[in-house]
Amino acid sequence: MARDAMRARLHQPSDWIATWFGAGCLPKAPGTWGSLAALPPAWAIAVTLGAPGLFAATLLAFCGGLWATSHTLRRTDESDPSSVVIDEVAGQWLTLLAVPPTVAGYALAFVLFRIFDIVKPWPIRMIERRIPGAWGVMLDDILAALYALAILVLIRAVIPGAGLS
Repeated sequence: MARDAMRARLHQPSDWIATWFGAGCLPKAPGTWGSLAALPPAWAIAVTLGAPGLFAATLLAFCGGLWATSHTLRRTDESDPSSVVIDEVAGQWLTLLAVPPTVAGYALAFVLFRIFDIVKPWPIRMIERRIPGAWGVMLDDILAALYALAILVLIRAVIPGAGLS
């Protein structure tokens, strides 16, 4: 479904969630917009509820994303509409679990997650292609997040003074 068509239909709760309150309808690079729009609420959750709160929010975004994405996919002929960015939100939040809520931590987590989400190293691209529907849309971003999270954990272990403590 084209972003223009999605913008015209943002009266459905599932579309608001799937597009992360319209961030996925912004022009050019909707996945990047979705990831950027995920940062402020993640920071608020992390500073008020800590990592357990952010983990719970990630699970909620994932489960809500499955629901919203499945509703959106039923009304489109696309397998992964670019306006659906709740998968980026869940993936970005999972990645942020590896860093403190600081500008440096969030910036590095953002960049690493976007790299893995765009490049899609093995087995991410395979999962994206072989698992249909909402599960496929959501899981490829979770795998990208796990790659980014692993790199961040490694950086924190190898370079303790990297400003990520």
